[in-house]
Amino acid sequence: MKMTEYVPGTPCWVDLGTSDLEGAKTFYGGLFGWTAQVAEDPEAGGYTLFLLNGEQVAGAMKTMSAEQPVAWSTYVAVTDADDTMAKAQAAGAQTIMPAMDVTDVGRMGLFADPTGAVLGLWQPRSMRGAGLVNEPGTLAWDELNTRDADAAKAFYTATFGWGASTTPMDGMEYTEFQVDGRTVAGLMVMDDEHFPKETPPHWAVYFGVADCDASVAKVGELGGSVVVPTTPIPPGRFAVCQDPQGGFFSLFESSGAQPAEHAAS
Repeated sequence: MKMTEYVPGTPCWVDLGTSDLEGAKTFYGGLFGWTAQVAEDPEAGGYTLFLLNGEQVAGAMKTMSAEQPVAWSTYVAVTDADDTMAKAQAAGAQTIMPAMDVTDVGRMGLFADPTGAVLGLWQPRSMRGAGLVNEPGTLAWDELNTRDADAAKAFYTATFGWGASTTPMDGMEYTEFQVDGRTVAGLMVMDDEHFPKETPPHWAVYFGVADCDASVAKVGELGGSVVVPTTPIPPGRFAVCQDPQGGFFSLFESSGAQPAEHAAS
């Protein structure tokens, strides 16, 4: 699905903070067929765009320090990053990076929600977000993993105006965050059975694949590891993986219906 606009409140971009940018280019290029394009503007600090079929699908940058964990970050489209950051703070968020201009492409900010999960804001200018979503090699789903679902639901409703629809799924409960009745992201409660106690709350990033088993095998061939093997779920099959630098991400093979709409209108 090609995207030119994102409805405010919709996840629109993901990027990777990594300790080895060249290694990440090799790994994700081999796994998803991405090509890497380094921003020419010196102010961008070597920020790298991953392209698929000529479209921007994700980004990557070098971590700032040895203490910063390798991780994927999700960004939600907003009309005013400063205003949304103020709403997040009023609802209990901790500011990690206040709203700031990113050259002429947009304005961004980062916060940790009251449960501890980090999320980004993106106020677009020349760069709207991912140009392709919901197909192999592109962003397919964003999911909050947290131990306090009630606090998370209250926070994101106050910050983005999201609705929250919770239903049973495989003996658990699953929440779909919605914008104007359209599903845009999910929430999974972290329990001790499925998540190690030391796992912090986080936003998980899922990339679409045509064949989850084949992609899992490719992860191993490229030096990554598989944390959760291919597992069936109502919308299809997924697996949780870790890149050679330690970044966690998930693969999603759709059974036909897309898990998220990433709607433009």
